Amino acid sequence: MAECQDNPTAAVGVAEHGNSAVLVTVASDGELLDRRRVDLTDSDLPTHPHHHEGSWAVGRYRNSPWAREISLDEAIELVERVRVSAGRGARESLEALAAAVPLPITRIALRICPELPLTTEERIRDNRAQTVADSVMYRQALASAAEARNWSVHWYDREQVFSKAATALCCDDIQACLSAIGRSAGPPWRVEHKLAAAAAIAASQNTT
Repeated sequence: MAECQDNPTAAVGVAEHGNSAVLVTVASDGELLDRRRVDLTDSDLPTHPHHHEGSWAVGRYRNSPWAREISLDEAIELVERVRVSAGRGARESLEALAAAVPLPITRIALRICPELPLTTEERIRDNRAQTVADSVMYRQALASAAEARNWSVHWYDREQVFSKAATALCCDDIQACLSAIGRSAGPPWRVEHKLAAAAAIAASQNTT
């Protein structure tokens, strides 16, 4: 193993979906230590302010039945409120996770972020950026919270992470290995859990 087993540590893999994320934590030998789903923002806030409210503000999707009138300034302010809430939620979620896991966590693996325009207004106005800006915002909130805890942040490519996890575990059939981990833990063990587990395993062996 890449880690010295006299000083075992843990890694967290993240599979995010909107403002929620599945966190799967593994030891350096691949043992499953924890799995949980967390919500990063307050329940009274929208989950996709760039994509929804921002789009309505610039006239995109305005004919949709769920659209409402909102100015660009209001949309930008709303994005910032969601960003602050996500930062707080990420910090609280990682603090709770660290307290529950029996090993020190040293790494977190997050899906790699695409390049985006620098400002919120530019992200709202850009047709491609507004579709991914919310997801990037949540990943960056988790990355910042992890860095504040002195965890190293590893960015994974979804198309490559399973092969890297297989290399880390010396496993010929990574899906079978991940399914075995899931059976030992019991349900739920869905696609997002397997993805997060693969990311954590790869990160734990420095292969991301």
